[in-house]
Parts: sequence; C-alpha cells; structure tokens
Amino acid sequence: MNLIRSIAALAALLPSFLALRAQETFIFTPQWTPQAQFAGFYVAQEKGFYQEEGVDVKIVHPSASRTAMDRIRHDESQATTLQLAQALEIIDGGIPLVNILQTSMNNGLVIVSRRGANPLEQKGARVGIWNAGFGQLAMCMNQIEDLGYEWVRFITSVNLFVSGAIDATLAMSYNEYYQLLQTGMDLNEDNVYRFCDHGYNIQEDGVYVTLKTWKRQREAAERFARASRRGWEWAAEHPGETLDIVMKYLGRDAVGTNRVLQKLMLDEVLRLQLDRESQQREFRLRPDMVSRASALMLQCGMLKKEWTIQDLLPR
Repeated sequence: MNLIRSIAALAALLPSFLALRAQETFIFTPQWTPQAQFAGFYVAQEKGFYQEEGVDVKIVHPSASRTAMDRIRHDESQATTLQLAQALEIIDGGIPLVNILQTSMNNGLVIVSRRGANPLEQKGARVGIWNAGFGQLAMCMNQIEDLGYEWVRFITSVNLFVSGAIDATLAMSYNEYYQLLQTGMDLNEDNVYRFCDHGYNIQEDGVYVTLKTWKRQREAAERFARASRRGWEWAAEHPGETLDIVMKYLGRDAVGTNRVLQKLMLDEVLRLQLDRESQQREFRLRPDMVSRASALMLQCGMLKKEWTIQDLLPR
C-alpha cells in the first residue's frame, strides 16, 4: 500500500518536473547597466511572468568593457535592447536582427547647451557623446544642419559638461537630463534641443535577437516577448511597486543613484512608450519611423542601403 501511494505521489509530481525540464534558458542583456529604463523586464522576472511562459530568463547586464552586442555576437546572450537607429546600423553592417518587441514609441534624445542658447546656434561646439553609441541621430543632425560639432566621447555621467570641459552634451530625457537638473542647472526651451520636436522622432528601445537565434529559439523568443510586454503593462499600472523592484536590482549591483532620479526615469520612459497619435502603448515598430530613420542615415552616409520594416520583423 505504501509503495502504491509513493508511486501515485511521484506520478502527481511528474507534470511539474517535466515543465521545469521543458523551460529553456534565455539570457537577456539590456544595453546598459541596471536602471528604471529596463523596469518592465525586472517586473516580468520578479512577478514570475517569464516562469509562467515556461522560459528560464536570466538578466545579465553589460559592463563598461563588455557591451551587450559583444555578448550577442558570441552567442552568450540571446536578446538585447537597441534603439532603432542602432539596429539599422548593425544590420547594415552585416548582422541580421529581428525585432521581437518594441517598447519605445518616441525619441528621448536631447542636446543641452551650457551657454543658455539654442544648441543649433553653436557651430563648432565641443559636444559630449556616449562612447557606447546611442548618438546616430545626433550625428545625422550635425551633418544636415552643417553645425561642425566636435564630438567628445565619454563613458558615463555628465561630469565633463558640468565641469565646463565641453560646450554642450547629448543626454536622454529620462536619464542625464534629470542628472543635470539635480546639479541645479537651469534647463529650458532656450538651451535644450529635443530631437522628437524637430523631425527626428525616431523610436528608441526595442528587443532584438539575431536571425540565427530567432530560427533556433523562436518559441523561447516569443514567450520572452509576451512576458516582457506583460511586465511593462504591469509597471505602468503599478509604478510604486515597480520602483521598489528597480531599486532592488540597483542595490544588487551597487549602482550609484537615488530613488528620486529612478522615479523620474521610470515616469519618462513610460511616457515615451505612449504613441503620440493614439496615446496607447502599441508595442510595435512603426513603418514610417523605420523609413524615416533609414532615409536620414542613408543621407548622412551611415548606411549603405535603404532598409524597411520588413527587414526587422520576424521572418
């Protein structure tokens, strides 16, 4: 009788055991260190959304010496986040990518001037730009407007600009912009140029995998995308608890920041996810924005050919 009961108990546990065995490991590496910019993914992990989809997700952040794309190229990670302009530059360079989820619907890039004047009136200015990238549209604008900027690369923070070593700096509206405000700087419509308001409203963050990964792990990628979207939707409905989750990840990696800055970042990232026309989180690439980005970058010699949305969608 005891043997029969033991066998019955094991049989009852078998489905759960098989479900665990069926979970496929999927490593996700955001393009930057922990921050509220990636809140939806943290939420999906902490709330068990990935587990419910049957995919074992590991979130591994990049380091200053090892970028997310380095890990993607060496098959050490399956997915990363990229701005649309970055993704186009990468596929144009010979690495086919597939967009499995689009979170951003708008562009948050700005140029901030320390002279209290419109950055477009400062020809030849020394302007800070991230060493890790993210400045493709600014380079296009510099060429189209014939500004002759001298680009000064930095790894992180706004110290070069605050110290007066450069005339202006690129910043994200959800990150460095608020860091500058916290230093006491006066930022207004006169010395802040917002790309989204001047014909450069190109979508930013989306989740990408290589075409090779898509063909090899399509089901896992689809599950990851569904759970991640659910994470972002939950984050928009529960910003307070989401911020608690974000701070947990920041504390785990000992990131130097503060809760006020991360709240501002989360609020702005969520705002940028709303399409300007529909005011909805559409979670999709817009064909017109892909075409616009491709045309701008082709005009500036950053691409060798024109790319369309079909080149980025699952196939």
